Amino acid sequence: MSKNKRVLGRGLSALLENDDTDITNSRIKRETITEAAGSVAMISIGQIEANPFQPRTKFEEEALNDLSNSIATLGIIQPVTVRKLGYNKYQLISGERRFRASQLAGLEEIPAYIRIANDQAMLEMALVENIQRADLDAIEVAISYQRLIDECKLTQEELSHRVGKKRSTVANYLRLLKLPAEIQNAIVDRTLTMGHARALINLKDTATQLKMFNEILQNELSVRQTEELVKERKPSKTVKKAASVSLSFHEQKMKADLSEFFQTTVKLQRNDEESGKIVIPFESQDHLLRIMELLDL
Repeated sequence: MSKNKRVLGRGLSALLENDDTDITNSRIKRETITEAAGSVAMISIGQIEANPFQPRTKFEEEALNDLSNSIATLGIIQPVTVRKLGYNKYQLISGERRFRASQLAGLEEIPAYIRIANDQAMLEMALVENIQRADLDAIEVAISYQRLIDECKLTQEELSHRVGKKRSTVANYLRLLKLPAEIQNAIVDRTLTMGHARALINLKDTATQLKMFNEILQNELSVRQTEELVKERKPSKTVKKAASVSLSFHEQKMKADLSEFFQTTVKLQRNDEESGKIVIPFESQDHLLRIMELLDL
């Protein structure tokens, strides 16, 4: 495993300190590089293109405007991170909110770290850095986890190490993606909590999940109330009885003889041509002892 991948779980700051991702240590021609990689450089916004791997799909307009006003007044405190595509051409790795807010603020250039990374490493960086944000909804986190598994070929165990979460936590997020679209949208809109959603997952039937979802909204059920209702409505597991084979005349005679011998209704059951069982019921402790005496045990 490369040095890049080992540090991903510690966040983007670890990547920025890694020489393997520093453009100054690559073999590309130094004369084409005018900025010092590993340090902060001012880059024209017009030279930066958005990250095609950006996992975030929603940027709240009000929050973006607030950030834009802050940037216009105070500037950008945390630089964005970009990779160099060619002469004076860059692509965002992380910091798209700051990038968009800077555009709204009318900035012509912004501070940036310059890195190099292939597409897969870039995708991992963007996804892992994005997951570590506190303002993501549970579906955005789940989609990012799924993309790391599908596009970066990670197992759930490897993914849990990358993002610094327990494997069970990762699995719980991934299970949200199996819920109906209506429920996923409610999680995105934050009208339904992850606790409610995790309870609904236990209802395997989509129609039942949607019915319970509507009840949660209409009756403003708590997570605990939802869990209790789900327990009540989950279909009970039925024990599958083994198919019995009809007894032959000789076997029926043996059953009658055993019942007479033990003075109780003995059950003789055939599962197939070779196997089966004999059940000798008893009605009291004395009855059991008498059966044991008859068996000479």
